[in-house]
Amino acid sequence: MKNNIGLILFDIDGVIRDVTNSYRLAIQETVNFFSGWRPSIEDIDSIKSEGCWNNDWDLSLEMINRHVQTNNLSFSAPSREILIECFENFYFGGDPNHDSSEWSGFIKDETLLVKQTLFKELTQRRIGWGFVSGAELPSAKFVLEQRLGLASAPLIAMGEAPEKPDPTGFISLSSKLSKNPLGLSNPPIAYIGDTVADVKTVINARIKIPDQKFISIAIAPPHLHVDSSREKRLSYEAELRKAGADLIIKSMDNFKNEILNLFINQ
Repeated sequence: MKNNIGLILFDIDGVIRDVTNSYRLAIQETVNFFSGWRPSIEDIDSIKSEGCWNNDWDLSLEMINRHVQTNNLSFSAPSREILIECFENFYFGGDPNHDSSEWSGFIKDETLLVKQTLFKELTQRRIGWGFVSGAELPSAKFVLEQRLGLASAPLIAMGEAPEKPDPTGFISLSSKLSKNPLGLSNPPIAYIGDTVADVKTVINARIKIPDQKFISIAIAPPHLHVDSSREKRLSYEAELRKAGADLIIKSMDNFKNEILNLFINQ
């Protein structure tokens, strides 16, 4: 069998599934619970564009702290441990380590953005694939295994590597899935994500291994792909491009042909 012509690693949130009404809603509800202020989706987009808030727990805590400071409020932000407990209750609505049938949280409202057939077609086209996500392992495995039916999908999740934009997890899974050592003799490796941190992960991987061809593919989050948010989407895409994205795609529907052409033209 011929070797692969390339490898693509996927972020999960905003790429594989729409988390507008799950993770992002959990951010809104958690911040509101502790501060009385409910940030908008635009507020969340803005802080994520800073490129260093990939962890939604830390992002929630940072938003609370900024709200307290900006408004000279007298109360103190919760501890990270207490905030996580609140956030998980909104998101999972049950113990993340128990059977998912017992969950009743926002995770049950996520819409898939791709079909299982995508990965079969990538394999047929000799493109390897895997996932590097900041989502908790139970959440990532739930969407990949139960929702998409991808048994034992190659995955790096929260806690298994430093958080993005640190490229350690991305490089580790790239090395594991590549036939050759990373470098000049290895085919191109792409990563697709929906945040500045995802783009910076690829940029940082290039610094670590300059001889390897790394490609950053970016897509704006699903909530920006409506006609009424066109200007916001264009502004968001400009930030992704400014961060160093090589290719901005408009949807996951025409993703397969674009990535195939990208690898063939390398």
